[in-house]
Amino acid sequence: MKSGLPFTFLLLLLLSACNNTPPPADATETETPEAAPEASWEPLFSADLSNAEFQENVWTVENGELTASEDQAIWTTREYDNFVLDLEFKNAPGTNSGVIVYCTDKEDWIPNSVEVQIADDYAQQWAESPKDWQCGAIFGHLPAKEQQVVHPPGEWNHYTITCIDQQIKVELNGQEVTNMDMSKWTSATTNPDGSPIPEWLSTPFAELPTKGYIGLQGKHAGAPVWFRNVRIRELN
Repeated sequence: MKSGLPFTFLLLLLLSACNNTPPPADATETETPEAAPEASWEPLFSADLSNAEFQENVWTVENGELTASEDQAIWTTREYDNFVLDLEFKNAPGTNSGVIVYCTDKEDWIPNSVEVQIADDYAQQWAESPKDWQCGAIFGHLPAKEQQVVHPPGEWNHYTITCIDQQIKVELNGQEVTNMDMSKWTSATTNPDGSPIPEWLSTPFAELPTKGYIGLQGKHAGAPVWFRNVRIRELN
């Protein structure tokens, strides 16, 4: 008993010293950086279209719905690079339209942009067209992974399009339907899977700048399309 008491006392002192040992002189606390505030959503176009570029009397807004009477696009007046574009669209029977991103030439936009296809896939002419001409596709380049996700004509659809450098992700009605890495599209004539690219799309996506104007295609192929709640959130 007499020999155990000093040992116990010594053990207690040792444990106390270990618990109070200061950190090494070069040790520092890991600082957690503050999260950058999330950018807020903003309307892509103002209600009076004063910040849009379009042919007069072609595009109109009524009850918050944007539509065109001719095959003319409506454009932003400034360029965007990294962003999320969120919108709703409604087809008529036979609609063939699109959401245009990374446009570097509004006068000659077809070979100088990326078009996210809008189409009435229930119409025979589009149901029987190449898959990369159908709704949710990157037109002429990459079909949607899921077919006929678009709602029938007369019903509203929801697009969320995320563009980060050469990465483009498309969600249609809550499903991811397309995910593209533009750097893989090095040819102007052939897609990576060997399928042909329409001859009028002459710029390889790998060479297309990833900063440009955003546009909406108008009444193409004789059928109208309607848009509403078109908003954008820019990304760092």
